[in-house]
Amino acid sequence: MFSNKPEQISSMAKIKEVITTANTHNILASGTQITGDISAEEDFRIDGTIEGNVNCKGKIIVGNNSKITGDINCSNIEIWGTVNGDISCVENVILRASSFLKGNIKMATIEIEPGAKFDGSCSMYKE
Repeated sequence: MFSNKPEQISSMAKIKEVITTANTHNILASGTQITGDISAEEDFRIDGTIEGNVNCKGKIIVGNNSKITGDINCSNIEIWGTVNGDISCVENVILRASSFLKGNIKMATIEIEPGAKFDGSCSMYKE
């Protein structure tokens, strides 16, 4: 049924490689400190410390023990830790009960849990 002709073997050996980026995200582990600006294409979970601006096309999760000193630009953000800087968020901002935010927010929607601390002003994007 199969022959050992090179043209048939090489045509059978063609395999299509599929690379998916679904559920791809970045993680800054607890105890890690970064000084400088960060840009990310995918979702970003931050459990460490950043001194610098963060630009992310995906969602940012600021973990419970994390601290960011700098401005943040993203599509969505959920804050459990501390942020000292302005936030520009295309979609939704969530301030969890354990969060502390000192800075101004510009966003489409916002959710603030009881116990969250927010010192700044808030404005919505106009359609």
